[in-house]
Amino acid sequence: MKVILQQDVKKLGVKGDIVEVSEGYGRNFLLPRKAAILATAENLNVAEAKKGAKARKDAMAADEAKLMAKQLEKVEVTIPVKIGEGGKLFGSVTGKDVAQALKAQNIDIDKKKISIKGDVSGEGIYQAVIKVHPTITSTIKVNVVAK
Repeated sequence: MKVILQQDVKKLGVKGDIVEVSEGYGRNFLLPRKAAILATAENLNVAEAKKGAKARKDAMAADEAKLMAKQLEKVEVTIPVKIGEGGKLFGSVTGKDVAQALKAQNIDIDKKKISIKGDVSGEGIYQAVIKVHPTITSTIKVNVVAK
């Protein structure tokens, strides 16, 4: 029996996939739970149209992410931190600090998408990698200065 998945099903496929399953599994499990629909000619056409629309939407999102990544590469942020004797930092500089510095420049990026390359051990210029899209990243300069 061929079905079109309406949601992700473990060990079977993701939403929109057309899969072959046994009669019992399809009729007793997938169809009653609305996890799949029968793969009729009409449903197949609708599924193909949805796949095409999703592909176009993903391509547009990737193009926008590339533009944003290029603009972010020009950005440089300055983060003032407390520095003790010997040039050692009190605390650390994290993605949250970088996100707050970017927000001050009217750039809103989630702190979870920011990671700093290397170990921030004192004053200097460091690199932060921002994950703009699942496949696209951008690198910005982070200038760490003493308060």
